[in-house]
Amino acid sequence: MRVLVPRDSAAEPAMTETNPVRQQIDGGSARRRFLQRAALLCGAMFGSNIAATAGAGAAETAKGTGSKMVNDMTSDDVLKLLNLKPNATCGFVRETYRASQQIAPGGLPAPFAEGRPLGSALYFMVTPQAPVRLHRIRNDQLYHYYLGDPIEVLLLRGEGEHIIVGPDLRAGHRVQLLIPGNTFHTARIIGSKRWFLGASTEWPGVIPADVELGKPDLLTTKFPKVAADIRNYPLSVD
Repeated sequence: MRVLVPRDSAAEPAMTETNPVRQQIDGGSARRRFLQRAALLCGAMFGSNIAATAGAGAAETAKGTGSKMVNDMTSDDVLKLLNLKPNATCGFVRETYRASQQIAPGGLPAPFAEGRPLGSALYFMVTPQAPVRLHRIRNDQLYHYYLGDPIEVLLLRGEGEHIIVGPDLRAGHRVQLLIPGNTFHTARIIGSKRWFLGASTEWPGVIPADVELGKPDLLTTKFPKVAADIRNYPLSVD
């Protein structure tokens, strides 16, 4: 049996009628939430862009400042800052490392049979007035470029070899140069700054007995193709 329930016509509007006040409040809340989210998103986007721009600007400023400091530096500045002293063969020098461990006598063949430190290292600065003079050491050594002008190194091996130690890799400069032990060599400044700052590391460590000054008259006979360079080095080149 189907029961019919009479509809209350008075209650009908309350169930179906939209409340305009509540609709307005809900709409306002939704708009506020949307605007808040949009503001957060924009802040994140623009904030990251501003931070990136500021970071790039700071890096560029630091780069410019560093370049200016190097460009303004003189050979006297380098001497004082690194406490370099005149040297008989390599301009101005300060030893920065000498291994505390020693190779015991008999641990290496002659001419190192009496023993040596494992290694040594030094700063050296070259100027037109204080060049790398013609000499050799018994030890293998590695030249390193740091600051300033390049130097042109003359190695007396084979028929004579010219190598530039400097910063311009595209031009064929080397930032490191191995000079085998017992190789006579000299070097001169090329460039306008008028000073070169580099380093030398040696294996085994150098002692005074390992260093020998070259005799140009004898070496020009042995290396005739670079005889003029042996005589003219280490005059600087503009």
